[in-house]
Parts: sequence; C-alpha cells; structure tokens
Amino acid sequence: MQTEKVVNHIVKWLKEYALNANVNGFVVGISGGIDSAVTSTLCAKTGLDVLCLEMPIHQAKSHVSRAQEHIAQLKNNFKNVCDMQADLTPVFEEFKTEISLDGNQAIVDMALANTRARLRMTTLYYYAGLKKLLVAGTGNKVEDFGVGFYTKYGDGGVDLSPIADLLKSEVYELARILNIPESIMNAAPSDGLFGDTRSDEDQIGASYPELEWAMKMVEENKNGTDFNGREKEVFKIYNQFNSSNKHKMNPIPICMVPNNLKQS
Repeated sequence: MQTEKVVNHIVKWLKEYALNANVNGFVVGISGGIDSAVTSTLCAKTGLDVLCLEMPIHQAKSHVSRAQEHIAQLKNNFKNVCDMQADLTPVFEEFKTEISLDGNQAIVDMALANTRARLRMTTLYYYAGLKKLLVAGTGNKVEDFGVGFYTKYGDGGVDLSPIADLLKSEVYELARILNIPESIMNAAPSDGLFGDTRSDEDQIGASYPELEWAMKMVEENKNGTDFNGREKEVFKIYNQFNSSNKHKMNPIPICMVPNNLKQS
C-alpha cells in the first residue's frame, strides 16, 4: 500500500466532503483504540475543526489513559483540535433503573453493551449539532463489511466513514506514519463495551489477521471445503458472523406496497 498517498487521499476526501456539506469539521469518539486514533488524526490533518470526545461508561483505566495520551499528542500537533469529556456512567446507571434486567444474563449484558454504544452515538450527534460538525465513523473494513462487529445505530451511526475501505492491518500501516502512540499500537483491539479489558478476539474467537484471511477467501469464492484445522475453524467463524450480521450491513428492508393496493 502506498501509505502516504492513501493518507493524503483520505484527508482530501474528508475536507471536500465537509466543505460541500457546509460544516465546520468533525467530531470523533475517542476510545483509546487504533481506529479512533487514526480517524481523529486524519480528520485533524484537514485543518478543519476537530472535537475529540471521550465518553466513558465504567471504562477500563487502560482505555482511558490511552485515549488521553492520544488526545494530548493530537492537541500538541494540531491547533484545530479540541477535546471534551462526557461521563455517561451516571446516565447509563439511571437508564438501568428504568428498564427490566430480568432474563438470561448473557443476553442482558449484550443488550446493555449495545446501549452504551447508542448512548455514545446520541452524545456525538448532540455535539455535532451544537457545533455544526460531522460525526466521523471509526469502523474498518473487516468490522463494517466482514463480520459486522459494531452496534447498529451505535458506533454504526455516523455521517461518514473515512477508514471503512481499509483492513485492520492497513489501519496499522497508516498509524505508523501518523505517529500514533505506541501504547495504542501495542494494545489488543477492544470495543470497550463491557467495562473490562476483554479484546475483540476474545469476543469473536479469531484475530483480525485471521479474519482478513477469511474475508479474502470469501472474495475469491472459496467455500471452505479445502480448509482444515484452524483455517477451517476461522472460516466458519467469519461466515457465521457475516451471516448473522447482514441486517447491519444491508440496507433497511422496505415493504413495497403494490400500486394497485394504494389506489382507492
């Protein structure tokens, strides 16, 4: 990959899109992970306003410290960057007092995890409206179009997606030349939705390099019959996630009513 040219291409695309939309810049949710670090840096390089927004909800300390390290570095390098923190923990806890928490604990925990992402989306759009900004998504290609590893109308609710055509490995390539902090580069990818340090690999059952391999195999129309051992297992994991999360990746289904039924 021609990394520097890719960076320049994305920055140009971001700036042109924002100017055509007649907005002031971008708001990015900063998690302490590689994707939000790269996305916010690309946005900063446009020269337009960038609001880095931290939205902790019982966040692991390591996530918070990495986010703050990145924001401090970004503000030191770019005068168009500012930051805010919206502690959503009290909001989340109050929400829990108004809903039923009965049922299978694993299902309840997943529903609450997705609620965290949706509270953050609401907060991002509040500040986007307040400051005339676009919400920049931080999803990469494997997450957004491979396994659908994101929350519908949570971190999937954005105005534009600058890195969604990049594999996770390519995001890391950009991160190296963008001087993303080593603490973020070396951290295990995590969605941070459970208040602990569990990684994406813990949840999915496969690493991003493995998922990229599986995605490539699908693109090459391989059906998995020639795979054995770990490859067969990873291919199965990828396809299970891809199939079950199609509802996130495909357009919302519309019930088309025949014209003759619309007529009186």
